[in-house]
Amino acid sequence: MAVKSEKKATKKKEPAVSRATKTATKTDLHGELLKNFGFQNFKGKQEDIIHSLLSGQDTFVIMPTGGGKSLCYQLPAVIMEGVAIIVSPLIALMKNQVDLVRGYNSNDEIAHFLNSTLNKKEIKEVHDDLLSGKTKLLYVAPETLTKQENLVFFSDLNISFFAVDEAHCISEWGHDFRPEYRRLREMMNQINPDAAVIALTATATPKVQSDIIKNLGLKDANIFISSFNRDNLYYEIVPKVNKKQTNESIVRFIKSMKNKSGIIYTLNRKTTEELADILMANGIKAVAYHAGLDSKLRAERQDQFLNEDVQVIVATIAFGMGIDKPDIRFVIHYNISKSIENYYQETGRAGRDGLEGKCLLYYSHKDVSKLEHLMRDKPLSEREVGAQLINETVAYAESGVCRRKVILSYFGEQYEVENCGQCDNCKHPKERMEAKEQAVLVLKTLKELDERFATDYAINILIGKLTPQVKMFRHEGLTSFGVGKAQDTLFWNSLIRQMLLEDLLKKDIEEYGVLKITPAGTAFLKKPKSFSIVLNNKFEEAWDDDEAPGTEDGEGAATDQQLFEMLKELRQKEAKKKSLPPFVIFLENSLMDMATLYPTTVAELEKCQGVSKGKAIRYGKPFVELVARYVEDNNIQKPDDFVMKSVVNKSGNKVYIIQQTDKKIPLETIAKNKGWQMNELLEEMETIAASGTKLNLGYAIDEMLDEDEQDEIIEYFKSCETSSLQLAQEELAEFDFNWEQLKIMRIKFLAEYGM
Repeated sequence: MAVKSEKKATKKKEPAVSRATKTATKTDLHGELLKNFGFQNFKGKQEDIIHSLLSGQDTFVIMPTGGGKSLCYQLPAVIMEGVAIIVSPLIALMKNQVDLVRGYNSNDEIAHFLNSTLNKKEIKEVHDDLLSGKTKLLYVAPETLTKQENLVFFSDLNISFFAVDEAHCISEWGHDFRPEYRRLREMMNQINPDAAVIALTATATPKVQSDIIKNLGLKDANIFISSFNRDNLYYEIVPKVNKKQTNESIVRFIKSMKNKSGIIYTLNRKTTEELADILMANGIKAVAYHAGLDSKLRAERQDQFLNEDVQVIVATIAFGMGIDKPDIRFVIHYNISKSIENYYQETGRAGRDGLEGKCLLYYSHKDVSKLEHLMRDKPLSEREVGAQLINETVAYAESGVCRRKVILSYFGEQYEVENCGQCDNCKHPKERMEAKEQAVLVLKTLKELDERFATDYAINILIGKLTPQVKMFRHEGLTSFGVGKAQDTLFWNSLIRQMLLEDLLKKDIEEYGVLKITPAGTAFLKKPKSFSIVLNNKFEEAWDDDEAPGTEDGEGAATDQQLFEMLKELRQKEAKKKSLPPFVIFLENSLMDMATLYPTTVAELEKCQGVSKGKAIRYGKPFVELVARYVEDNNIQKPDDFVMKSVVNKSGNKVYIIQQTDKKIPLETIAKNKGWQMNELLEEMETIAASGTKLNLGYAIDEMLDEDEQDEIIEYFKSCETSSLQLAQEELAEFDFNWEQLKIMRIKFLAEYGM
């Protein structure tokens, strides 16, 4: 034991920089990146992070979703001796990651996962590959490491390093606390105490960062914090005036996205089901996803989304972390998020490949009240923290300043750009007002309160609100009490938020958001100067009915759009053959390169972005054959530019019919209220049924036909070879059915047998 400690001490004396230099000399990282993953260049801090890990140094990585965290441990694992153990929180995420790594390599043994879904035979196969040294990456759940037999088995392996993905799960302050994560250091010590550890997360406030480092026991860790800025994402807040207009706006926006993948987050299960039905009624392939569905159905719907059999998944927050789909083009929040951290994580699932991503949040004060109501039964400390988090999100939604600036400020990052050009506030600046005198009042009030209170309390003092807490502290006698009563609570909230953004104030993270005056704030109080603020947007007006939110600009596209669409179709077919999500075959930006470079050989295919040699060999043949045929047939004609057109919304009548039939309103009444003839109503209903939405028409059918008559018509439709209702009337003449009876039964038949 003494010898081992001595060796370890000797190893520690060698500077990390010199070890990284030695490793870099032995390993051509750019060559390995191209050979194993098909990329020519690293993104951001990836190369420095990989050098840190190769040098044997503990490493902590905070990198936004889409920044390329996975590559930071995947490439070192492939080129180092031994196997890397990657701790991952979700089974679905493990499977996605393993499929992706295998997709870049010609050997399936290179990556495995070990979790409760495997049977004994499959576990033995994984063990055999590990013992043979063929496996370079092993994904495990933290619960897998708690089993003693696994700890014993792993102890005999040559471990290259440990990686802890989604490391925020380790923190009790994080948004997805899991007790097993807090035992990881103990379990890693049992397996190999000398192996380096890399911890990775997309979001972590300073408090969570320190908790992760402490609980994982990271020693002299190199810390890499990338910018939280996702410059390919467009942020927009849309006022939620009423349910009908909101649904119409969402349908219109999704139609304009031309069958691109997206997620809609809602607050409750019922809304996911209702909204998915409305989308289906309007010709948009969508499914609902929430914790109330059984696990098999959830997995099935997740696969439908990954395989692009459905365009949109409408989900509660039960959906998301396990999804490693790079080409999600939009994320819509039907309700406000519980925190900016949640919002950032959820919007971060858009545009992970670096291409377009649109993030819309439909906001109303009523939704804020719902969130607050949900916290009513929680302990006081949780309610206080929860209220603070909700207030931060409300501040983001109602702010008139750059959305990006607000988000980055929350994570402790300053955004110096005056106009990001990628959010609604920067594209459509709001009216400003001079607030120097009011800012001085805020600073004087905080000073008089000894900087010991949070925003809500300070505002109560400013507006002169005599609450029980104010009475308890006898603060109604302060000179600041009531000095700001000329302005309302919304104004003071908005002003304080903008003072925080301009670094005149800060919130103490250790004390539930107590407001503190910064040095810049002290200087301002001594010598006040102009302080212009954006007037608060109260969301009183609806959006323009002629324009869907988020659809102002055109989009970039592949050089040859026709070829690009053909390649996408081929990718989906090949993915179905191999039972893999399409993006595992080739990323969307790889297809765009193919549609630009026209590769007609496997060797040429390797020049496309994201196409490694192994991937080109494994999947490339049908793609280069398609390109070769296209080149020959079209003589490589210059492609036309692609222009995205918004689609006029047609959901109103359909949603109305769905709602009315659910309430069992007589068909005559429905038609009368819309000014239709009965035949017009039935035509609309048949269109809805044909698009995949089942209408609840049983009550109306039972009034028109008895059970035997219904069976007779259904049997006829099962065997007929024409859709002619006139012919049906002739062939069923003995029953004397009229057109309306046959029409409504055909709608029922479509719903039950035609899908």
